[in-house]
Amino acid sequence: MSSDVTYPPGPRGLPVIGNTVDLSRDIFAFFEELRDEHGRVASYEVFGTHACMVAHPDAVQQVLLDDHDAFEKGEVLTRNLADAMGEGLFVTGGEQWQNQRTQVQPAFYRNRLNTYVPEMRATAEETVEQWRDGMVVDVNHWMTKTTMDVLGRTLFGVDVTENPVVSEASDAILARFDTSRFWSFLPDRLPTPTNRRYRRKLDNLQTFVDELAQQRRQQPPENRGDDLLSILVGFLEASDLTQEELRDNMVTFLFAGHETTALGLTYTLLCLAQHPEEQAALQEEIDTICGEAVAAEDLSELEQTERVINEALRLYPPVYMFFREATRDVELEGYHIPEGTTLVLPQWAVHRDPAWWDYPESFRPDRFEGDTDYPEYAYFPFGGGPRHCIGMRFARMEMKTVLATILREFTFELASNPDPDLIASTNLKPGEQIQIELHERDKAKDVS
Repeated sequence: MSSDVTYPPGPRGLPVIGNTVDLSRDIFAFFEELRDEHGRVASYEVFGTHACMVAHPDAVQQVLLDDHDAFEKGEVLTRNLADAMGEGLFVTGGEQWQNQRTQVQPAFYRNRLNTYVPEMRATAEETVEQWRDGMVVDVNHWMTKTTMDVLGRTLFGVDVTENPVVSEASDAILARFDTSRFWSFLPDRLPTPTNRRYRRKLDNLQTFVDELAQQRRQQPPENRGDDLLSILVGFLEASDLTQEELRDNMVTFLFAGHETTALGLTYTLLCLAQHPEEQAALQEEIDTICGEAVAAEDLSELEQTERVINEALRLYPPVYMFFREATRDVELEGYHIPEGTTLVLPQWAVHRDPAWWDYPESFRPDRFEGDTDYPEYAYFPFGGGPRHCIGMRFARMEMKTVLATILREFTFELASNPDPDLIASTNLKPGEQIQIELHERDKAKDVS
């Protein structure tokens, strides 16, 4: 590497704590200001740890795809999530990750995913059947309940909503990693009330998962089906997977598999509530394509629905930043990145960068129509490269199915803050209720 390559610029921080206060005050504004004032590859410091923001699409592509073997998930991520998912697919690396990825992949093949659509639709229909004309609903509450139910039915063959252990653990994990709270940057070994609750609820969740796996093991193999849980149990019995790996993968999919999709649906409904013309366009598309009910073969034809989802995920990426750590000295956009440097790839700052997006704060689904002129890695809600989210196709199918089911029955308008507060926890959470007022469709009038 050339000796004249310099370390990325960045703001001066306070002694010991570095830029932690600014980061915890408003993490989204922090990365946007870092991008605008110091460049799209810039450095900062958190409690003595040097970090580098990577917000240029070319550099993002280099980290996630082109030179992916020079970067690993890193200590920041593995340390924070070690208790919950340390032996699971999301956190592991190297040969262990490759083996697990190969093992669980069959559950996410397209043909297998198509068989999940009836359960996705049935679950969404059960949600809609509980709604009434004029009712005001908390969108994230209902979408979280719906996606949790879908996940339990399709990937685990059980009704996980009957036991509050999953939702309670989810709440505790979110609170533990809420970056708007200064304590989220403190070591998890400190016995704060948040940390104690996190440990307690996580223990309950892990026990629940162990019991679920044990119940499945007691069934004859021919009666188990071919959902993800059965696949993992089979690998456990063949000694290709440890009990810890099975448990941590189950926790990974239970938490990540419902939370991100629920948030994607929440923000899509928020955007649609603000844009009745987009609702009308989607309803026309859905009525034309889906007939009596949405089916797997309809999903690829719901092109405007896909554009709406894409735009909502651009504005409100449920996973708002990725972590990596350099395993060797590398050069990014002309800057020297030493081995061991923590890299942060903030989707929020890239997805809303005016360098790549016209009117970046505006909801404009048609920007995803036809040939697009933005760099490939200016948009990466599901990551990229070999470690892109394995559940991406599942999540997109579920979002389309749920949206189509809702829009067949209701139009809606926003009944809460049009610019809700957001919490940067493990995912991008609304800090207040996002409420919509429902209006039952008069199908005969719509057709006429």
